[in-house]
Amino acid sequence: MLFITRRERFSSAHKLWNTSLSDEENNKIFGKCAYPNSHGHNYQIFVTVKGQINPKTGYVIDAKNLKSIIKKYIIDKTDHRNLNMDVDFLENINPTIENLLVKFWEQLEAPIKAEGCNLHKIKLIETENNYGEYYG
Repeated sequence: MLFITRRERFSSAHKLWNTSLSDEENNKIFGKCAYPNSHGHNYQIFVTVKGQINPKTGYVIDAKNLKSIIKKYIIDKTDHRNLNMDVDFLENINPTIENLLVKFWEQLEAPIKAEGCNLHKIKLIETENNYGEYYG
C-alpha cells in the first residue's frame, strides 16, 4: 500500500457560531472567532490517498488528476469566500476545523475513488498553531 499526498492552499473568512446558543454563550465559547463580521485564515489542505501502483502508469494516482479534484471540489468553492455564507456544502454548518474536515472528506471521497484509489487522510492547517487530521 502506497500513500500519496497533495497540498493546496485557500484563503477564506468564517465566523464560529452556534445558532442554538445565545449571543452571550457564543461569545464565551468562540471568543474572537465569533466576531460579527467574520475573520479570515490562509488554510493549507493536505489530501492523502492510498492504493497500489498502476502497472501501466506507475502511479497510485496521477498528481494532475488529484490536483484537479481538490481544486474542483474544495478550492474553487472556498477560496476567497465566506465559509458561513458562500459554500453550498457548508450551509448551516459551524465552520470549525473539525466540521470542515468532515465536509471536505464528503466532497472528495467519491471522485478520488473514481481514480482507482482511496482517500486516506485530510489534514487542514488553519493557523501555524492549529490544525486537524481526519481519516474518515
